[in-house]
Amino acid sequence: MTAQEANAQFKVVVVGQVARDLVLQIERMPDDGGSVPVQKRQELLGGKGANQGVACRRLGADVSLVGVLGDDQAGHTVLAQVAADGMDVNGVVIRDGAPTALLLDIVQPDGVRRLFEDVDSRVLLEAGDVRASEDLLRSANAVLIQLQQPAAAVTAALDAADPDALVVTDGAPPDNQTRERVLRRAVVVRADVEETEALVGWKPADLTETIEAAQKLLEEGPRVVALASPTGGNVVAWPGGHVVLPFIEEEPVDPTGAGDAFVAALTVGLLHGQDPETAAWWAAVAAARVVGKAGGRPELDLDEIRQAAANARRR
Repeated sequence: MTAQEANAQFKVVVVGQVARDLVLQIERMPDDGGSVPVQKRQELLGGKGANQGVACRRLGADVSLVGVLGDDQAGHTVLAQVAADGMDVNGVVIRDGAPTALLLDIVQPDGVRRLFEDVDSRVLLEAGDVRASEDLLRSANAVLIQLQQPAAAVTAALDAADPDALVVTDGAPPDNQTRERVLRRAVVVRADVEETEALVGWKPADLTETIEAAQKLLEEGPRVVALASPTGGNVVAWPGGHVVLPFIEEEPVDPTGAGDAFVAALTVGLLHGQDPETAAWWAAVAAARVVGKAGGRPELDLDEIRQAAANARRR
């Protein structure tokens, strides 16, 4: 049985950014006024929403994407790529007169990355865009919401999700009112170091403080909290326990999309009924598979992730 056949009963809706992603691999940054050759160029489907959607799809879930593209050639090309990746595009809005978001990912050896973002405010989600996809959201087993979107869109997505859905948020909410709504409704909360500061009001300085931050957030409602540690790796906590996950990939090429693959595999693991610790190891392995290549597009296989996670956990 393939991963898609095994996981076909799970429907995931991802609410977030969709963009054109241009990845350039170079040996070094040029000096002022100078130039360097590009070793490899990739033009990909990108954005956090699209990355998480692709990862969930490759782990076998049925995926619908809710996001915004511009009504330009790039937008129509990206929309075709979303469909080609096997995702439902009925929730993707084509905004008249808006330019499709562009992400420029400059990758140097040893995993050094610089990301340039050209994101017009018109390609951010509006509450009406989300409400137009209420039927999709209500039918989903899991709803993944990127908190980099405007507060009204985030709130609309929280409201539209089925009460029994696994609601997963990624990032930091734009204001305190949205923060409170997120922590009351989300089942899973994921944040990097800077986003953790916005969620708890202080920036963890080490692993111990990251664990403390995760436990504080659990007290406010979520059942699983996943936070990046400033000293490397991730902490995943749940009521009564936590696990510290190291970086598994020893030779990172590009960190782009690692967090998105982490979120996707954590979600799929929980949908499969795995306990939070097991799902967390699935997430760590998925992230490692992404950073091993440039561009943030994961080559993920559910059975391989499951086995590799079991092996990593025994080490």
